[in-house]
Amino acid sequence: MNRNDLRRLDLNLLIVFETLMHERSVTRTAEKLFLGQPAISAALARLRNLFDDPLFVRTGRNMEPTTRALEIFALLSPALDSISTAVSRAADFAPATSTAVFRLGLSDDVEFALLPPLLRRLRAEAPDITLVVRRANYLLMPQLLASGEISVGVGYTEALPANAKRRVLRRSMPRLLRADAIPGALSLDDYCARPHALVSFAGDLCGFIDDELAKLGRTRRVVLAVPQFNGLGTLLAGTDIVASVPDYTAAALTAVGGLRAEALPLATPAFELHMVWRGAQDNDPAERWLRSRIQMFCGDPDSLVRTDPPHHSD
Repeated sequence: MNRNDLRRLDLNLLIVFETLMHERSVTRTAEKLFLGQPAISAALARLRNLFDDPLFVRTGRNMEPTTRALEIFALLSPALDSISTAVSRAADFAPATSTAVFRLGLSDDVEFALLPPLLRRLRAEAPDITLVVRRANYLLMPQLLASGEISVGVGYTEALPANAKRRVLRRSMPRLLRADAIPGALSLDDYCARPHALVSFAGDLCGFIDDELAKLGRTRRVVLAVPQFNGLGTLLAGTDIVASVPDYTAAALTAVGGLRAEALPLATPAFELHMVWRGAQDNDPAERWLRSRIQMFCGDPDSLVRTDPPHHSD
């Protein structure tokens, strides 16, 4: 196909193809693109005719891509990213008058502790924008980015889609939260003897604190695991339960009263909070504005002097 032949090509078909590659389902693709299933089925028929290949073969409830589909996707995905970048560069962004919709993926600690002040700052500059927040963790973030359900995410991350970018927003230390009135800081013996609460998205009963304690030949007993930070202060009130949380989360929880925070009685490494985003929207003026504000109001002060890292791929 030469460039003149491109006039016969409907770009929407390629968007359907890319979404089918991510979702492996006509039903889910229809939901993601806000179209009816008949429209997706018709688009798939046109795609099969265009590429002279079945593209997807039904296997149980899913549709598995053919070898030809995988080859096309490897070439098509970066091409669509380039088209998106070219179009976005031609547009300006005026925060004061924008009605843009931004889709963010946030880990629970970020949503609880950092989103409220960020929201106030964003609305001061751009009162008519809309934020759609999805709960994410290191397991969910890659798929949310790859499918386009979010354009930017904030949280701890590991593996990411090949076209995603990442930077460290801040390096945080854990703080010990307690609601009792016993004076003085807890010793390591006291810390290990006290019952512990753990915030865990998956309901785990151990975390990185347990790994650090194990290095010292020590253990702790987790008696409460909850999925989110909201309400943790109420749960600790009137008990001898302690919790170890990120420093920015501790600041938000102690600000409401009833809790105090102190350093842990053991050395722990800092952990990184990341901002990640879709490579296709790296140069989008609106997305660049949003990322700059996240960096400004959620990051370390010294993060403002760092530049974005090169393209990242895990």
